[in-house]
Amino acid sequence: MSDSEHAKPKQMRALPRLIFSSRWLQLPLYLGLIAAQGVYVVHFLVELAHLIEAAFGNQAALQALITSIGYKTTAPVTSLNETVIMLVVLALIDVVMISNLLIMVIIGGYETFVSRMDLEGHRDQPEWLSHVNASVLKVKLATAIIGISSIHLLKTFINADNYTDRVLIAQTVIHITFLLSALAIAYTDKVMSSIGAQKH
Repeated sequence: MSDSEHAKPKQMRALPRLIFSSRWLQLPLYLGLIAAQGVYVVHFLVELAHLIEAAFGNQAALQALITSIGYKTTAPVTSLNETVIMLVVLALIDVVMISNLLIMVIIGGYETFVSRMDLEGHRDQPEWLSHVNASVLKVKLATAIIGISSIHLLKTFINADNYTDRVLIAQTVIHITFLLSALAIAYTDKVMSSIGAQKH
């Protein structure tokens, strides 16, 4: 072995060591997001159970679904119809996409800002985690937010009779803003990567 391989890690001074160790203050935040993920799982299972029960004619479950999705109509809803099913399924997809966003923030954020997970070689390592950094994480989060916003916008337009024109326009503008922001982040990341490649 060479001398460099035998060399001991350089001891950090007290203040830099304290500052560097402060990254562990983020740990409770990530644990809190894991708890939030658990709440989403419970919510998903409850909504799914209501959907299945309503499909078999349970009126209480049907009313719970209608209240949950904010569906309103002049005629009383006594059984599942296509619109209600579509809104409920979109709501379930929305939960899944937010859950995916949480996973990216928890795993990617911890790996990037707190500590290595040493997942190299693990058969369940997410493909995107092998090349994750702050820039990649920002782009992936922006893309996930656009997906979530798209689901919300689709739910709004399907249930458009229950919203004012002002709400419809506002949600559309917000979605376009998210889209433009994501494009700007991706373009900035591409420019910075090109500059970094030219320097090397």
